[in-house]
Amino acid sequence: MAGHSKWANIQHRKGRQDKTRARLFAKLGREITVAARMGGGDPAMNPRLRLAVSAAKSNSMPKDRIERAIASGTGAGTDGADYFEIRYEGYGPGGVAIIVEALTDNKNRTASVVRSTFTKFGGNLGETGSVSFMFDRVGEIIYAASAASADAIFEVSLEAGASNVESDDDCHEITCDPNDYAAVVEKLEAKFGPAERSALVWRPNVTAEISEEQAQAILKLVDTLEEDDDVQHVTTNFIVSDEIMEKLMASG
Repeated sequence: MAGHSKWANIQHRKGRQDKTRARLFAKLGREITVAARMGGGDPAMNPRLRLAVSAAKSNSMPKDRIERAIASGTGAGTDGADYFEIRYEGYGPGGVAIIVEALTDNKNRTASVVRSTFTKFGGNLGETGSVSFMFDRVGEIIYAASAASADAIFEVSLEAGASNVESDDDCHEITCDPNDYAAVVEKLEAKFGPAERSALVWRPNVTAEISEEQAQAILKLVDTLEEDDDVQHVTTNFIVSDEIMEKLMASG
């Protein structure tokens, strides 16, 4: 089975190392609130909320904060913020395509921050749709290699409706159509327990190979975007050589 993308490895490392707990909880809370507002406050009847709560629990978010976020979304809480989902698209150094997903209660503020960040690090913010055609929207579920054998993961994943399964010494990576995502997660977790990570993600179908200098600039741009409370996820399509990858991982 094939190995995992270099950028996915960087994102995984970054996601575990460079977010403060308070900022992470704020982002998770927003997602829970929006999910509850859109589909109701019962996780059993709301797949998006169920997955948001699962992500919060896997990051040790306190139960009372999860409950407050749900209450805020259903109107039972005191937080009256009305969040909007916005996607920004643009290019970074070296022609790297970048997708920024945000949840904000002030569209003008978020647009200004995202635009200025792109400009500061040599990028250009484009129109919606300007780079998303270079990505496929997929459901992604990650289990540690120790969770089960590759054969067991493969069998259950395909029975659940997954489109692809890749395993290596570190983890099992299952992907599926977004429409099948909730069902696949439910069947996998019934068999193997909670996933290490699971989300709807943008996966590049076109990649941009760049230099070490360009990669460092891209990482600074991504870091700065992710530091903003309104930004939930940042995805790029760059690839680099194994030598540059080792330097990037070592410097992270």
